[in-house]
Amino acid sequence: MRGAAAVEFALILPVLMILVFGIINYGDMLSVRQSVSQAASEGARAAAVNPGDNAAKMTAARKAVDAALAAQKQKCSATGCTVTIAPCVGELTKNCVTVVVEIDYDAIIAGFGLVLPDDLSYTAVARVS
Repeated sequence: MRGAAAVEFALILPVLMILVFGIINYGDMLSVRQSVSQAASEGARAAAVNPGDNAAKMTAARKAVDAALAAQKQKCSATGCTVTIAPCVGELTKNCVTVVVEIDYDAIIAGFGLVLPDDLSYTAVARVS
């Protein structure tokens, strides 16, 4: 019976470590997803309150997205962050700005690629005047 606890611990340790590292990775992914959501919302808000023409609104939105992502040490992916201004769905007399932020996500601990996404995306829409 001596050493049985050590053997049992050795058997359960790999499962426990995978669980702990999975929780850490998942928490990091949720944090990054929140920063992407915040960046898209900031971009939509910046375009909505900008008094200029559509080009100025799009520039303001892009700057706000870049600043929000830079604050979280993130950047847009190769497909980029898009800002479009078009008529609102169901209300053709009003324009809406749509901000889509997409970033490439790299897990902080390798080996969880099958469970976690490779990229994170969020869309925010705001009505502009």
